[in-house]
Amino acid sequence: MEVSVIGNSQAKLGASDLPYREVGLCSLKNFRVLNNRVSFAQNIRWKKAGINFTLRALQTEPVREENKRSGPRAISTTVDGVRLFVGLPLDAVSYDCNSINHARAIAAGLKALKLLGVEGVELPIWWGIVEKEAMGEYDWSGYLAIAEMVQKVGLKLHVSLCFHGSKKPNIPLPNWVSQIGESQPNIFFTDKSGQHYKECLSLAVDNLPVLDGRTPVQVYQSFCESFKSSFSPFMGSTITSISMGLGPDGELRYPSHHKLPSKSQGAGEFQCYDQNMLSFLKQHAEASGNPLWGLGGPHDAPTYDQSPNFNGFFSDGASWESTYGDFFLSWYSNQLINHGDCLLSLASSTFGDSGVTIYGKIPLMHSWYGTRSHPSELTAGFYNTANRDGYEPVAQMFAKNSCKMILPGMDLSDAKQPKENHSSPELLLAQIMTACRNHEVKVSGQNSSESGVPGGFEQIKKYLSGDNVLDLFTYHRMGASFFAPEHFPLFTEFVRSLKQPELHSDDLPTEEEEGAESVVLSHESSVSMQAA
Repeated sequence: MEVSVIGNSQAKLGASDLPYREVGLCSLKNFRVLNNRVSFAQNIRWKKAGINFTLRALQTEPVREENKRSGPRAISTTVDGVRLFVGLPLDAVSYDCNSINHARAIAAGLKALKLLGVEGVELPIWWGIVEKEAMGEYDWSGYLAIAEMVQKVGLKLHVSLCFHGSKKPNIPLPNWVSQIGESQPNIFFTDKSGQHYKECLSLAVDNLPVLDGRTPVQVYQSFCESFKSSFSPFMGSTITSISMGLGPDGELRYPSHHKLPSKSQGAGEFQCYDQNMLSFLKQHAEASGNPLWGLGGPHDAPTYDQSPNFNGFFSDGASWESTYGDFFLSWYSNQLINHGDCLLSLASSTFGDSGVTIYGKIPLMHSWYGTRSHPSELTAGFYNTANRDGYEPVAQMFAKNSCKMILPGMDLSDAKQPKENHSSPELLLAQIMTACRNHEVKVSGQNSSESGVPGGFEQIKKYLSGDNVLDLFTYHRMGASFFAPEHFPLFTEFVRSLKQPELHSDDLPTEEEEGAESVVLSHESSVSMQAA
């Protein structure tokens, strides 16, 4: 399939013009099947910074006729068994009205991905949208509509359950949770200066009845059970895998870097200063016979944007290598691992009989990896240094819960990183994947840059074709940048370059089709979408 992206003017559509339940393949005009080849002409615009991008498919691809519910068939692209998915927009469902954003653009994008041979898409489902106004009151309607669209096209669906908030796009925690946080700010992570991170709950309250008498774990479990019931027609068929949100941005980590300026060389700050974390630290210090160690985090750790060597904690031979440093870093890391164990256990027990695979995501804190102390990893909760492998216990925890691990950053190369902060995404990925291999934990890869980085696709292919533990790769994410003229042709070329399974005889084109040129439709239909 050949895709071009062009600009055009925009018209606005209101909700009455486009009910989300009616959006699907039927919205694609000029869709046709000619000699077992699918072609369509559809201009779809995504608004970004005042520019409208239009996706126009011009060339046909061989498919096999199937029923409408399954959608047109295309050969799924794999490299040595690694399946390819594409993430849907973070705001695929509107925060304001719980209906599909960019509905016709998403419908056309799904069709394009299917024809390219992509196996499925990833859908973020936000706690703050579904359980927005009151505990136990769920509205899944927008997400159910997307699941129906995906099913009709014949793609698979990976669902990410997001128990955190987002600033871009603006999707906060549920209103009722934020209201509780106004009077009880210690339900949030807190840094040394007393600043609260309000995009997710502190792991210290996992099993405390801080949400109107219920614990966060109980609330998460009810949410998962409601999801399982509401999406039962899709579970194990269309929905093949689920990611359990584990912290900031869905990742298993502390929000140690949330105050870092974009070009800062800092290593972040420890997030152990909310009342409940301090209480746990105090108990642990007293039990160890060193009560003075429980008064707070390291006094000589730098602030967010200071160099790791500024105050001394992370310097060679400094506090991190002392008996106290081992005490604190072990406790800090174990709190995070126990949190991940609790939530992945919850997900496995809830969805274990649903025919889906459970995933959890960990971050790629690759800045300062080339130093002995690995400060960016330490503040994020991974006790990984030149003296200690901090990912072995994490992989062991994933294996215990029969979960797979999502790793971002597979488009990043060491050569493209700034030398000032001793960054090494490639070496860190290799270390984590070795830990996963040791514990037989399969890995799902992701890219970090939605607009692409120089050499990113070639870097991804190295991981897809190498001797590793990858079984799935999700490319992030559909939207204006994804379909931009400087990006989408590269993605199309990337997908085509992947090895594909041998075609079935029914899928091979006839001699007449082999000689046919690309079909360019004379009539085009334009549908403008207003971005939320």
